[in-house]
Amino acid sequence: MLSPVGYWETDIRLQGLDIARFIAFIGMVLVNFRIAAQVSTTSGWTSSLTNALEGRAAALFVVLAGIGFTLGHMGWVVTAKRAVFLIVIGLLNMTIFDADILHFYGLYFLVAMFFAHQPSRVLIGGAIAAMLIWIGLALTFDYEAGWNWQTLHYADFWSLPGFLRHSFFNGWHPVFPWVGFFLIGMWIGRMDLFRWRIQRNLLIWGVAIAAMAVLASDALINQGGELAEIAGLSPIPPGPLYLIAASASAAATIGAILILTPALSRIGLTPWLARPGRQTLTLYVAHILLGMGILDELGLLDGSLSADAIFIYAAGFCLASAIYAALWQKIQPRGPLERVMRRLTG
Repeated sequence: MLSPVGYWETDIRLQGLDIARFIAFIGMVLVNFRIAAQVSTTSGWTSSLTNALEGRAAALFVVLAGIGFTLGHMGWVVTAKRAVFLIVIGLLNMTIFDADILHFYGLYFLVAMFFAHQPSRVLIGGAIAAMLIWIGLALTFDYEAGWNWQTLHYADFWSLPGFLRHSFFNGWHPVFPWVGFFLIGMWIGRMDLFRWRIQRNLLIWGVAIAAMAVLASDALINQGGELAEIAGLSPIPPGPLYLIAASASAAATIGAILILTPALSRIGLTPWLARPGRQTLTLYVAHILLGMGILDELGLLDGSLSADAIFIYAAGFCLASAIYAALWQKIQPRGPLERVMRRLTG
């Protein structure tokens, strides 16, 4: 049994993970609003920051989902129900926003069911296998099939072949290789995350491995040849070095946030950052329905906004999300969609 100090440390750990979820949410909002608003400007510090977050924020989100899956100890039935719930919600989102991630989450959950009780080495092996499967698919099939790169629209998503191709191979966050992030999160979730030594190792090794992936990518791209085509660090296409760099940066971010959480708690910032992190499902849907919906009603999803303007709008939405979460917490401990999901899935 945990001592009173142990309870405090565990609570701090969980709050740190909630803060990390909110940080991941902020990154996804910045990226998704820019995509939806069709912002083409690439200069300036706001664009540079958003570019750096592209593919990293979503990867952090998925790694954290894997950690939550491990800590939640859900049974097969509950896991399957939640997977179906997320797939349905995600497909509804797809009618509004093509880059939805929720239906992919549902698919990750279904895969994770078969790894829940496997040794940690199998989780790492599964992540590597997901990457190798994607490479095999990329060498066999046309990665650009279904895509209109000018509009970022996927032509035949609602057909069975298009759905399978998009979901498992060349969509925004396809199962292969993205489920590898989820499996790595499950592996991290088995660590004693409240221990400072583990947090430090996540930070140091995460930074080191991410840096090595960046150097390897630059070297292969400068060298040219066939390997240069899959040596990039962009999430589209999700080459192996992108997966390594994004996994490592996610681990480093989690380690850094867990280290900083006690200090944030002492100055009173933890509740403001952790509360929205407990409602990321609700807030994710809200940033599509409300955040993008307002821009659409104002006719601002036509590329007319500058990079700075959409950045300020996204930052304002995130601030409003934190205020909403603080107010909602006074009424209910869980967000509206989180409550619905628990009610329907157990």
